Amino acid sequence: MRFLYIFFCQDKDTQVRLEMKHRKEEDDLYRKFARQREEEEFKFKEEFREEWEKELEKLTSRFERELANKRKKPDEQKVLTLRLQKEREDLEKNLTLRRDKKKESLTRKLLEHERAATAALVEKQSKEMMNLINEKRSEFMRAESLYIDDDYQTEELFPYPSNPPAPQPPGVAKTDIYHNPLVFADIDQIAISVAQEDQKTFTDLVRMLIGRCGSDVEKARTIFRWITVKNLNTMQFDDTVRTDTPMGLLRGIKHGTESYHVLFKRICSYAGLHCVVIKGYSKSAGYQPGVRFEDNRFRNSWNAVYVAGAWRFVQCNWGARHLVNAKEVPKPGSKSKSDSLRYEYDDHYFLTDPKEFIYEFFPLQSEWQLLKTTITLKEFEDLPFVRSLFFRYGLYFPDENTKAVMVTDSTGAVTIRIGMPSNMQASLIFHYNLKFYDNDTDTFETISLKRFVMQSVVGNVVAFRVHAPCSGAFLLDIFANAVTPREYLTGEPMKFKSVCKFKIVCEDLQTVMVPLPDCASGEWGPMKATRLFGLVPITHQDALIFAGRELECQFRMSRPLTDFMATLHKNGSEEKRLAKYATHYVTGDLVTFKISFPEEGQYGMDIYTREVNSMGNSSGNNAEQSNEKHLLTHCCKYLINSSKRNQV
Repeated sequence: MRFLYIFFCQDKDTQVRLEMKHRKEEDDLYRKFARQREEEEFKFKEEFREEWEKELEKLTSRFERELANKRKKPDEQKVLTLRLQKEREDLEKNLTLRRDKKKESLTRKLLEHERAATAALVEKQSKEMMNLINEKRSEFMRAESLYIDDDYQTEELFPYPSNPPAPQPPGVAKTDIYHNPLVFADIDQIAISVAQEDQKTFTDLVRMLIGRCGSDVEKARTIFRWITVKNLNTMQFDDTVRTDTPMGLLRGIKHGTESYHVLFKRICSYAGLHCVVIKGYSKSAGYQPGVRFEDNRFRNSWNAVYVAGAWRFVQCNWGARHLVNAKEVPKPGSKSKSDSLRYEYDDHYFLTDPKEFIYEFFPLQSEWQLLKTTITLKEFEDLPFVRSLFFRYGLYFPDENTKAVMVTDSTGAVTIRIGMPSNMQASLIFHYNLKFYDNDTDTFETISLKRFVMQSVVGNVVAFRVHAPCSGAFLLDIFANAVTPREYLTGEPMKFKSVCKFKIVCEDLQTVMVPLPDCASGEWGPMKATRLFGLVPITHQDALIFAGRELECQFRMSRPLTDFMATLHKNGSEEKRLAKYATHYVTGDLVTFKISFPEEGQYGMDIYTREVNSMGNSSGNNAEQSNEKHLLTHCCKYLINSSKRNQV
């Protein structure tokens, strides 16, 4: 890195001169864009005027012919005149709609052309900037070789490659480069600080960003964080912005001709990093599992940057997030609230591993999958639709046949299993939502579709057993959040974010499915009680219980709990009527629930409790005990099939 330090500190003028040459080329290109838009606008207006005059002449001629035939009938002439006026208004309205649609199409085509031309210019200029840096590096290496002993080793003896290497799968995973984003805390802070200031040249910007970077990874990181902090999509630009101003640097963003990935490539070249723009498909906004990539609707672009000895993916646009505790980025020079701000971003999209990136992005050139074994577009479509949080939590699919579209069996049932890493089992909480695929309806015959899904946890696997109530297609959205037991018990609302979605298809239902009892939402079984409350099941470890007309369910407390309560639920029965059939008693560290079922059938049992000296009330899972009026927190629930045949 010593070469870059000398280059950026002592040879700034050389890079500035090249940047000024590039800026003149951009000026010429943008003037060309402006001329083309003016010419197309004039041509478009003339075509519309000619079309309007032609159609109006046809209408007027027809009116005059009809009017000539009705000269002796004043009433008919009046009716005809009113009809002409109405037809003229309709003609003007229809032509205006056609004009607006045609203009929108023309504007889109012009913008696509301008984006392509801008990308081509940035590609050329990036090569020229990299060539300049390589030339200066070679001069530095030749000078250094005169003073380096044979046994002396520096990074410059193993220089960054002069030419971009061919795409190959990286030899090590992202976690081998860094395991925790906090290792970049100082680098990230530099990017945040620089983003709040103004720079008139990319040369100045890059010097401020990478002046203290010690590796190519850190250089790529600070550029990534600067772009994600800058929040380019919400920036306000003056129509008269000059090219030699700070905002002039980002004029491509203003005009829509330059995007995150083109800007990232441009800045990387100033920092001496090889970077490419990759085009392809992405499972972006509006995508749902099962959708085929048959047109340009989900076309996207992203970057690969060469760092740590390999090509690695970067997606600045998806990595960009917002400010926490602030409505807008502080204005340049403002320091009043900067210390209290926290800039959120998605670290998943920085140096993403190819095996994870392929779930969301499919390049048109297969070699840029960076996988040892490439996949087809059909295989990409079939991959489960997952979000970045899925990988942040270390989740995975233990079943190889898990696809984006899951087909039920003849009973309408299908199971989706998600594996959890050992370090996340104690903190992850899952929820789900089920609705019809083609609309937002989440009920079937007034019953929530959630009651046709059974969520349970066994070991390190959470399972979602879906029972379709009818034939058709459904959308299963699975959410997750990592919380500590203390956070769960404080009563603060928990925000769950989507980790994956599936299309559930029931082609032919041969069994009538009944909904599960109307219990609290979330997982079935005692695992939640153990994770969050330290309540260990003694008698029943599974979510499903087969019982006779009576049942005793016992737990051991590993920490003090109080105010237990159990509620029964049964389809067709009121909860109040069932209240007297569930009781409990506590003996030492043992708590026992006794249930006497009034009749055979399927029941759901919710168990609530709270810690001693706690008033926790987790949002959506609370029950009010009639005597003490304490808000309790949902602990766990069981599904119980009561039958005389199960009586021991």
